[in-house]
Amino acid sequence: MARPEVLEQVKEAEAEAEEIIEEAEAAAEERLATAREEADEIRQEAESDARELQEERLDEAREEIDAERQEILEEGEEARDRLEATAADNRSAVIEYVVDQFEEAVHAQT
Repeated sequence: MARPEVLEQVKEAEAEAEEIIEEAEAAAEERLATAREEADEIRQEAESDARELQEERLDEAREEIDAERQEILEEGEEARDRLEATAADNRSAVIEYVVDQFEEAVHAQT
């Protein structure tokens, strides 16, 4: 093979190798860009899921607090009713005691 032919083949091989390298670099950049987009989508989805889970947990906590509050209020109402009943039961005894004390005080002055 003549030198000019060899030189031409070397030049063609170099050009071909350069083209292959450029294509590989472009493909790598494209894959990298795609991977970044996918990672961003995954991150956004994870953040959305986390916010949704946080809202669910807050809603559950609020429901528990409301249930506890209602239970405490009901217990308080029951205690108040018991105290009112006890006071009503003792009312006549208290009135009688006060009248007796008043009468003794009046008799003591006369």
